[in-house]
Amino acid sequence: MMMTTLRDTYLFSQLDGEQLARLKSFSQAIHLEDGRTLFEAGDEARRFFMVRDGQIKLSRLSLDGNEKVIEVVSQGYTFAEALMFLDSPHYPVRAVAIGDTNLYSFDNKSFLGLLRESTDTCFRVMGDMSQRLRQLIKEIDDLTLQSATGRVAGYLCGRYVYSGQDRVEFDLDTPKGVLASRLSVKPETFSRILHTFTSQGLVKVRGGHIEILDPAGLREQAQSAGVCGQSLGPVKD
Repeated sequence: MMMTTLRDTYLFSQLDGEQLARLKSFSQAIHLEDGRTLFEAGDEARRFFMVRDGQIKLSRLSLDGNEKVIEVVSQGYTFAEALMFLDSPHYPVRAVAIGDTNLYSFDNKSFLGLLRESTDTCFRVMGDMSQRLRQLIKEIDDLTLQSATGRVAGYLCGRYVYSGQDRVEFDLDTPKGVLASRLSVKPETFSRILHTFTSQGLVKVRGGHIEILDPAGLREQAQSAGVCGQSLGPVKD
């Protein structure tokens, strides 16, 4: 299985060889089996993380006890790094592995020392947080202004747009229930929307395998709702 290296990661790509060596010196490798918890909401946040392979689900519990998936972090992405700038940081979400997952964790104080030496990396951290803020604002717009059908169409449209291919087939690497929560729809609603898209000839669904048959029609569904290209992870330039 291919694992993402530190040099491949956007946040660390501007570090020189000596700085990367120091980064490795205060990093720890972590292996989590499917369903294992990395941290709970409210735990003290002394470290941030990078997914080497697998996925991490970030979620919160609502007052009625239902889980809301905030983000699904995939291979090559970092998470929880913004907390290092707080005086007394605590994780605001719960982090759980989806499938067997390997991570690197990094000490916040040690990384702040590196930031003081690397202006390029400082700007990358700022850019990363800016992109995530923009994504969260977009998600608020989608949740308040768009229909469930539009959000699902936007996600599928995004898989087509980002692939750059005329014909797209892919396996859902995120469980349908988690994906439904991430798009703020009930699992049964998510399945019903996929069934509707199938009957309209937009997609073909076989278990967790999806084939986009009519990209233009799917894009029309998404754009009619004002959304196209919703992502499940952090935005990468």
